[in-house]
Amino acid sequence: MSLIAERPGPGVARPYRFPTVTRRTVAGGEVVAAHLPGQNLAVALLLLDAGAGREPLGREGLGGVLAKAVEEGTAQRDATAYALAIEALGTELVIGLDWDSFQVSVQVPVDRLSAAVELLAEAVRTPRLDPADILRVRDDEATALRMDWANPGPRADAVLRADLYGVDTRHGRPMYGDPDSVAGLEVDDVRVFHSEWFLRPGTLVVAGDLERIDLDALGAAAFAGAGGGPAPQEGPLPVTLRAGRRILLVDRPGSVQSTLRLGHPSPHRAHPDHVPTTLAGTVLGGAFTSRLNHLIREVHGYTYGIRGDFATSRRFGRFAVASGVQTAVTAPALVETVGEITRTRLTGVTEEELAVARSWRAGQLSVELQSPRAIASALTTLVVHGLPDDYHARLRESLLSADVEQVSVAAAAHLHPEALTLVVEGDAAIIRDELVATGLGEVVDATL
Repeated sequence: MSLIAERPGPGVARPYRFPTVTRRTVAGGEVVAAHLPGQNLAVALLLLDAGAGREPLGREGLGGVLAKAVEEGTAQRDATAYALAIEALGTELVIGLDWDSFQVSVQVPVDRLSAAVELLAEAVRTPRLDPADILRVRDDEATALRMDWANPGPRADAVLRADLYGVDTRHGRPMYGDPDSVAGLEVDDVRVFHSEWFLRPGTLVVAGDLERIDLDALGAAAFAGAGGGPAPQEGPLPVTLRAGRRILLVDRPGSVQSTLRLGHPSPHRAHPDHVPTTLAGTVLGGAFTSRLNHLIREVHGYTYGIRGDFATSRRFGRFAVASGVQTAVTAPALVETVGEITRTRLTGVTEEELAVARSWRAGQLSVELQSPRAIASALTTLVVHGLPDDYHARLRESLLSADVEQVSVAAAAHLHPEALTLVVEGDAAIIRDELVATGLGEVVDATL
């Protein structure tokens, strides 16, 4: 009796319909909304152009500290009174930060949305920012980062990012900062960052039953007290590739595993090749059925899992592979991974592989874009990246219609195995000579 089973084929992606997008200008800001008829829950999200990319060099982590500080009370009420007020509406502030934006949202029944937006705006526009609160939050964040950085991974991630973009640029440093940058923040750093970026109107994103929602009143509440024009914008960064591979070795004495991070720069989010490039990344390393996971996990048994895909922001992107392997197989795992990336660039994808990737990516849409919060998140993508309002309505068809030639051309254009930076965090005394013997590139000791 054989234990080998044939892998089932992809199912048919379920259809979905993205709601019509409504835009209007209110009180100096923009409201972007989606109508969800009959939906009793609604989400309001204030989107500010105050992401990590706005932080001054050397002050990385400001956004993360400010995200916690805005919940420590406002000019109108202390932390306890504010918490009681927002909890009385049956909601909470959900705060998110990425390279491009700072987002604060609430989800409540429609009839409580106006009151919730008023409280949201109060926290964002007029936080108390008491020095003692700021310093306590800063110290908590620095401690959390120290604990995180004691684990394998964060140092390797930081070394890769610095090598791809340069440590003298903000995007060449960790998005949330590092333990030292956060610990070095002062009260005035946080207050100045807030005054510079959080008093601009921004965009209010709303997802709910618009027949029961007064968008003009919500916009007036969200933008009350705001002023100034939109934040200045800079264009996409050029994709600057390294001339030749190199291996950056991060020493972790006594480690029984090696943490692998491989990557190179890639195009920004709004690039016209985004869909075929995403599918190429899915075939190569973006799913459990991917080539890399099959080869490195299933065939060789080097790892529990390996992932490789394209990550994008408004100004830049990167292709990156992440995994952890036993120390003894560090070198062969690295060789096989680079070989698979090279094969995908040279030979493209097959119809069978692409069918699975198309079905999975398109099928995710019908699952993910169901709730008001998911719809609101999709609307932020339109705003941040300047995508057309019908982008999500057309996305499923764009995924399903991408053919082998398009995806293979994207793989050839945007995968650059010859320009990879290979970061290995592990026991240097054991793995250094084997890494040199691979011939993949010069081995350099990495420091932060």
